[in-house]
Amino acid sequence: MLEIPLRVRYQECDPMGVAHHSVYLVWFEIGRTELYRVCDLSYRDLEATGAKLAVIDVSVRYRRPARYDDELRLAVAQTGCTRVRLSHAYELRHATSGVILATATSTLACVDDAGRPQAIPEAVANAVPVNGDRPR
Repeated sequence: MLEIPLRVRYQECDPMGVAHHSVYLVWFEIGRTELYRVCDLSYRDLEATGAKLAVIDVSVRYRRPARYDDELRLAVAQTGCTRVRLSHAYELRHATSGVILATATSTLACVDDAGRPQAIPEAVANAVPVNGDRPR
């Protein structure tokens, strides 16, 4: 599991100062990318193998709004790894209060340049430990 800090930026908000729901997906992708990076694997390295990771499923439960300039903490964990799929869980909290703002899961499929499923390269499959617990 990895935790990273985030801050809600002005351009991510609606006129009421609330973070737009679509921005959460960007934050989750940032977390997932950083999870791989701390495990010495970058998307650039992955793509050099000819493999791509395509999001095939995402589910978000929005609990409370994030607002402009809020400091946040995003926890992300890889929760599963099969021959062609990787699963992740996310938990977004307000950094000061610790209140959970959103939880999410995602599934990515490994595909080739034509979009056909392919086996996850061994180096990728072994790079990130699978943590069955939800992020804390």
